[in-house]
Amino acid sequence: MTQGTQHIQDYATYIASLPRVLAGAAVLFRDEEGRVLMVEPNYREGWVLPGGTVESDTGETPREGARRETLEEIGLDIEPGRLLAVDWAQSPDRPPIVAYLYDGGVLDAAQLAAIRLQEEELLSWRLIPVDEIPAHALNRLGPRILAALAALTDGTGAAELENGRRVG
Repeated sequence: MTQGTQHIQDYATYIASLPRVLAGAAVLFRDEEGRVLMVEPNYREGWVLPGGTVESDTGETPREGARRETLEEIGLDIEPGRLLAVDWAQSPDRPPIVAYLYDGGVLDAAQLAAIRLQEEELLSWRLIPVDEIPAHALNRLGPRILAALAALTDGTGAAELENGRRVG
């Protein structure tokens, strides 16, 4: 074995030894009254935003994953807007996840009427008033959504979060 080959194998071993981190991406849609579009999954409690796991094994980026998941889950093919929040979320029952949350803009009546749910995963969708988000979005998702909404209005850029809490 040459020195170059040994170096490549050592690097591959090093990369394989690193901890795994998942990536998720979602889109924050609102209606003209400022309510937030949320979906009710059939596989867990609480309501979530349209989105899901980024398929990094295919080379998908978080932005592409957010768009793909939105199309799959609610039938709308909308290019995500600016990044509103990034949340480093840890839990004892899975690897850490970096959750990206993008602006989906304000949906008009025609877009809302065009929503078609992915029936394999979703039971329903609703427009949730901002003050009701904590009751619908469980755990760190509620604070993540509220931080993203604040980023829309305060002009400070994307919110950096750890487990749903603003840092930095």
